[in-house]
Amino acid sequence: MAEELKSSPESELRRLIDIVARLRSPAGCPWDIEQTPESMISYLLEEAYEVVESIEDGNQEELLAELGDLLLHIVMQAQMAEEQNQFVLRDSIYSINEKLIRRHPHVFGDDNSRSKRMEDAKDNWEKVKKSEGRKSWIDGVPKNLSGLIRAQRIQEKASNVGFDWDNVDPALAKAHEEINELLEVWQEGNIERSREEFGDVLFSLVNVGRLMKIDCESSLRLAIDKFDARFRALEIVFEDEGRDIEAASLEEMDEVWDRIKHSTHFRK
Repeated sequence: MAEELKSSPESELRRLIDIVARLRSPAGCPWDIEQTPESMISYLLEEAYEVVESIEDGNQEELLAELGDLLLHIVMQAQMAEEQNQFVLRDSIYSINEKLIRRHPHVFGDDNSRSKRMEDAKDNWEKVKKSEGRKSWIDGVPKNLSGLIRAQRIQEKASNVGFDWDNVDPALAKAHEEINELLEVWQEGNIERSREEFGDVLFSLVNVGRLMKIDCESSLRLAIDKFDARFRALEIVFEDEGRDIEAASLEEMDEVWDRIKHSTHFRK
């Protein structure tokens, strides 16, 4: 970990704000000056995913650094808004402070019978959001989220009004039903319907994962990482054995794949 800073978080935040303002000033960095809120979107998403990766890897030194990179993007967006006389960073901080207090009446309210159950806390959060003017209980889920995350969040929101399965079993049955419907339209040669039904299969599987208390996005990334490691190991085995993987049959690759799966050296 980095050496503990002697200055206060407030003074360091002020220092970061001043640095970004200077970078954006006429005498600043040409690259920073040219940026717009829109041009920074891809970099912002990249930094957010790097934070996620450092959390999943359990790498605290990387997390320390990546949170700083993400904070830079927040300050940069606020700086560009201030330049257009739209708002300043203080307004964003004030907004989230007020929102947190408003949406946690069980913590900041005067009710002495405050509930500490997670379910009640989530229920309070969604009810307050609905009272703030949202038209639907499932409003507030960004459309550009990854499909798995968006599906899980929408399902969670619908669950808040009781639109949900009681347990995993009916959700699993629904997933099997959707798979059978996909196979049916695929065998009919209906490509467009197959595309639609495939989406239904994925959505139903997210329902299953959610009811199993599984984060579907993280679960899929884990599966991808496992495939990545095993395929790279597959390539190494073929190279070590002097065999051309491009000339190998699927059966030959499957044989090596099975060896890798059952090897403690490659197991993940």
